[in-house]
Amino acid sequence: MALKIRLQRHGSTHHPAYRIVVAESTSRRDGRFVEKLGNYNPQAKGQTPFCTIDLDRVGYWVSVGAKPTDTVHHLIRQTRQKTC
Repeated sequence: MALKIRLQRHGSTHHPAYRIVVAESTSRRDGRFVEKLGNYNPQAKGQTPFCTIDLDRVGYWVSVGAKPTDTVHHLIRQTRQKTC
């Protein structure tokens, strides 16, 4: 069972919103997941944050062996830089 930290697409047509989840690598993109770690809204404007991630849980899942996708890895790095 290989776990990945990846994006799960939600929202309407032409207005995507994503969840950052831990899921098995064999599951569908929008299918079953183990745990929800955060949200990502690429079209956020104004006061709403474009990305919220629970970094403590991300650290736990990475220590257990879950591998983030390239996009999620980039979002995690951006989130860590903002909080430091």
